[in-house]
Amino acid sequence: MSDEVKDAGLVAMISSILGGNKRADNVAPPPLVEVPPIVPADPAEPVETSETDAAAKAESAPDAAPATAKPAEPLAQIATTREGKRLLPAEAIADLVLGELRKLDNFPSSGVSVTVYGYRHWNAMLTFAPFSTSFQNATRFRQAVPDLVFRLRRFVELEI
Repeated sequence: MSDEVKDAGLVAMISSILGGNKRADNVAPPPLVEVPPIVPADPAEPVETSETDAAAKAESAPDAAPATAKPAEPLAQIATTREGKRLLPAEAIADLVLGELRKLDNFPSSGVSVTVYGYRHWNAMLTFAPFSTSFQNATRFRQAVPDLVFRLRRFVELEI
């Protein structure tokens, strides 16, 4: 066997493993829903229960001590820009992007990291842990990110 044949075989094997030149040709990004994003709740703040929930719990457990109802506090004002966009830190925007991506078919439940970077025209980057998804699905999800970021930029501005 000549060296040229061996080299051609190695190149063919490597390109078949890496996907060759067919990486993004036949992969279409999944459609995204045109809905304003939902700002995730701050995990540091305790979740308030409504009075009806407290009353239902008190009725279901008659031997329990009566629950003390806290007065409902007004929600903290979310900072906005002059254009009406919400100012959010990079972590909150990353949670928004991840939440929107989780709505897509076959999106992995773990092993995905979203990095938000930039300032005025912020952007997002997806990284996947080994074996969290297939190469084709990762390509599909990465192709969906620019459309998602473009839509989120209409509602959200990165806070510095």
